[in-house]
Amino acid sequence: TEFEQVGFGHNVMRNEARGDLRRDLALLRRSEQMQQKRIACLKPISESVLENTIAYEQLAVDLTALMASREQNPYVKHCLDFALLEDFDHLYRYADLMNMETGEKAEDLVGGYTEIMPGRPTISEHRHPYDDVKRPIDSKKDSLLTKLQVNIITAAEQQTMNYYMNQCGFYKSDLGRRLYQEIAMIEEQHVSQYGSLIDPMCSPLEKLLMHEYTEAYLYYSCYESETDAKVKKIWEDFFLQEVAHLHYAAELLKKYDGKEYREVIPDPVFPELLKLSEQKDYVRGVLKNTVTETGMREDFVKLDALSDSFDFFDYQKRVNGSATGVASHEVIERHIKELGEDYRYQKKDHPVIALRKRDEDNYVLGRVKGKVGI
Repeated sequence: TEFEQVGFGHNVMRNEARGDLRRDLALLRRSEQMQQKRIACLKPISESVLENTIAYEQLAVDLTALMASREQNPYVKHCLDFALLEDFDHLYRYADLMNMETGEKAEDLVGGYTEIMPGRPTISEHRHPYDDVKRPIDSKKDSLLTKLQVNIITAAEQQTMNYYMNQCGFYKSDLGRRLYQEIAMIEEQHVSQYGSLIDPMCSPLEKLLMHEYTEAYLYYSCYESETDAKVKKIWEDFFLQEVAHLHYAAELLKKYDGKEYREVIPDPVFPELLKLSEQKDYVRGVLKNTVTETGMREDFVKLDALSDSFDFFDYQKRVNGSATGVASHEVIERHIKELGEDYRYQKKDHPVIALRKRDEDNYVLGRVKGKVGI
């Protein structure tokens, strides 16, 4: 969330004329930048770009599933479930690229917590931009947990998008470059979806307060579940820093907006803390029930419910055509050609019958009407 906070602070400053407030925001940003640098350097120095990518996608899967499983707003839960299946498929595509290019098995990186198998095929995830803009929550009516989770998932997906945007030009193979490019475009869709959930009626300083509260919540969650003593101390330090930021943001809100922090966060006691755990059964359930869904403006529908003239089909035709040369499809096809079948890590049969074949990539499910097979 440090990347999100820094970017948010810059955007607010660029639209703010009051010099004192611009300087206050600069002061906060400097501290957030220092936190980000320290966290970034906790990453193993020997970790490759692709290994780091597996970690990004595993986090996206398990974090999204955890938050969806406890989300109180049905619409927000549906948004989380929808994108969950897409990040789940990204993990599978990157894992096959890794296995084909380096011989590494991504199962050794995910620690047995997360299965690796097809989700909603990435080729089917390309939608018209209008269909990724969703209805915002109501910060006056929705729970504190919902507001936290919308902030958290937006920040997480934005960082993933930024990472892929930056890395695609540096990857060592042409196929890998194209895969990063393609999935970065899907992450853009996810950032649009989740970002559109944020209440637009909140002022910039109300959002700043919520940003700082979100960071304090996350660092305290990390502190409570961390087992490494040295890293635990970092989470403790950062939590205390964020508490100071939170108080500072509350002062700015009162000074410039004339509002008390309790108008934004009526009860500041943290809701249930975030603790990552295995989500295999939850993911399987969502896969079985919703894999053929797509976006239809602010809603979600089964693909077969769309009219033949709906934007999705024209967009798919223009972007993907017959599927030949689409990187996410080509990765699996090439893996099958070279190694006889795709790479997976699963404990039992795929919950979707149409996605069980190991010697053929399904590039029509969720993309071509009538191709259900579940």
